[in-house]
Amino acid sequence: MLSAHGMIETERLILRRWRDDDRPAFHAICADPEVMDWLGGVLTPEEADLRLARVEETFDRLGYGRFCVERRADGRVLGWCGVMPAHESQPIAGTPEIGWRLIPETWGHGYATEAAAAVLADAFGRVGLKEVWAYTSPHNLRSQSVMVRLRLARRPDLDFENPNLPPGDPFRLARVWVARP
Repeated sequence: MLSAHGMIETERLILRRWRDDDRPAFHAICADPEVMDWLGGVLTPEEADLRLARVEETFDRLGYGRFCVERRADGRVLGWCGVMPAHESQPIAGTPEIGWRLIPETWGHGYATEAAAAVLADAFGRVGLKEVWAYTSPHNLRSQSVMVRLRLARRPDLDFENPNLPPGDPFRLARVWVARP
């Protein structure tokens, strides 16, 4: 649950709004080819700043968005996790969608699942959402594993093709999973 200070705290993580001094870490994450492999490729600092501006606008307008994920033990920015309305370029535009992006050294240590579980609890509790979607390509087995651990329901009837990718692109198909309170 969101604290009075606008943070969600878990055993190992603090999920909070982004600060200006987080930009270098966010730029580095968005420039990492391994992180961005499933997310359309690396971003320039300017493109990353546009993403952060959209996140902040969503927080201001709706009261939720993609939180900065900070490790409690050392204050390091590990990535982001949160719920946002799906981008207007997607067939599911406006649908509350959970997503995460974490640095590779954290992979396989449960950080994504821990952060996403806390975000879903906040989305269903404080925010009052009735449904949150998640989607990824069939090839992104790591994200699908997180979705399974979160007990999201696989919904093949809702799968769609990402119109931002060319036909034949292996990442064009999006597999949909749905969470409910």
